[in-house]
Amino acid sequence: MTFLVLNAAGAQGGAVARKLVAEGLDVRGFSRSGQVPAGARAAVGDLGDAAAVAAAFAGVSHAAVMLPMVYEPDVVERYVRNVRDAALVAGVRRLVVNTGNRLPDHDTGLPAFETRRRAVRTLREAGLPVVELRPAVYLDNLAAPWVTGPLAAEGVLAYPLPPDLPVAWLAHEDLAAFTHAALLADGLDGATVNLGPSESVTGTDLAAAAGARYLAQDVDVFEKGLTALVDPPTAAAIAATYRLAAADPALLAADPAAPELLGVRPAPPRTWLAAQPWARR
Repeated sequence: MTFLVLNAAGAQGGAVARKLVAEGLDVRGFSRSGQVPAGARAAVGDLGDAAAVAAAFAGVSHAAVMLPMVYEPDVVERYVRNVRDAALVAGVRRLVVNTGNRLPDHDTGLPAFETRRRAVRTLREAGLPVVELRPAVYLDNLAAPWVTGPLAAEGVLAYPLPPDLPVAWLAHEDLAAFTHAALLADGLDGATVNLGPSESVTGTDLAAAAGARYLAQDVDVFEKGLTALVDPPTAAAIAATYRLAAADPALLAADPAAPELLGVRPAPPRTWLAAQPWARR
């Protein structure tokens, strides 16, 4: 078996590649830079380059798909077509797709949600053996400087979600464990799995676990801050997902089905926080 991890230079793809390498599997990491975790073989290219994607998929039996933070429908459609065509030629036995967000049941008109919904549909309609993973919110987001700065200086955990909203916080390491399980588990083709722990944690409780107080950051302020890292359309697309989540409490809530289905027990948020040197400070 050969396992391909797309976007292997990213935080989430990198975590998946490291997990697969640690399990002793033959791992190929696809990235534009050619930088992949130690132990993985590099496949260099861009998802928009059909030939590069086809070369990356050659001889691959299982693939983990995480699209980059690009939300222009035409661009994402081209990426997904290339993945679809290459996966069909390779005859992959399992294609695990991480949508990067929980997806509402209805069409939202928001690019961050709908480009991913269409991506999964395109792959499934081609007859590929797709398992769709939908994470809620990553604990690793709390390691961003705009979070750790106020936490260290003022004892304030600021995040753009309401303080009393129950959230299924998930660490990248646990995402990798879920992805590993989904790649190899029998009888999952066509499944959609909401990832996360069995219990939700509110922002207030999360801050208390870090010895801090919680501040629900204004989403407009959050969006403006993101423009220092990504272009304005991408920042707007990301911020829109937080606005919708605040209006739909069920969207980010824990779903105990995932740990039972995939046999993964994510670490509680307080355990993850306790392991962070910046949180201990």
